Amino acid sequence: MKRVLWFFMLVLAFAAAQGQTGSTAQRYHFRIAKIKYGGGGDWYSNPTSLPNLIEFINQNTTVRIAPAEDVVEPGSPQIFQYPYVYITGHGNITFTDAEASNLRAYLISGGFLHIDDNYGLDKYVRKEMKKVFPELEFVELPFLHKIYQQHFLFDKGLPKVHEHDGKSPQGYALIWEGRVVCFYSYECDLGDGWEDPQVHNDPPEVRRKALEMGTNIVLWAIDN
Repeated sequence: MKRVLWFFMLVLAFAAAQGQTGSTAQRYHFRIAKIKYGGGGDWYSNPTSLPNLIEFINQNTTVRIAPAEDVVEPGSPQIFQYPYVYITGHGNITFTDAEASNLRAYLISGGFLHIDDNYGLDKYVRKEMKKVFPELEFVELPFLHKIYQQHFLFDKGLPKVHEHDGKSPQGYALIWEGRVVCFYSYECDLGDGWEDPQVHNDPPEVRRKALEMGTNIVLWAIDN
């Protein structure tokens, strides 16, 4: 975990600033967060997704993540506490210039953004990420990329959780100086697969594959 130590020190410092006990701060390696963005889109969708993913990671790997995700705004200095931040939703998303600048600083300094299209986010998020990295384009990662092999093997790329337009799932990335700083799961609905079973009534094997791929993304984020 090349970057975890740096983030872990940030978490410890934040815990101390908040008056938390040392044992509480050291119980977990780090925390993750969902981004609360502007524009009116449902940034808060899939409320059970990240807690379930965290629980799965904690049970199936040696990594320990705090059990409830935090909520952070893209322009907040607190975003630098998190090695992994998550965006999802169906609709409009906007970043102010200040938010785009802060998000860029976070990503090029070692942070990682996972954008998970919950169907309908694509046309908005591509435009807004151009504010963050005007010089970069999303590129599709090959199936041999290590993000598909980090802990569980996905030799055909992202699993398909839900059908919408009959398209194959695709994993896109923004690559800054050779490092993937943003992974974009498209036509996949990973977050739906992480939700409580009764929400979508997905078969257990579909949910399992979604959780395994989510584990790969988080572990890759903290190790690269």
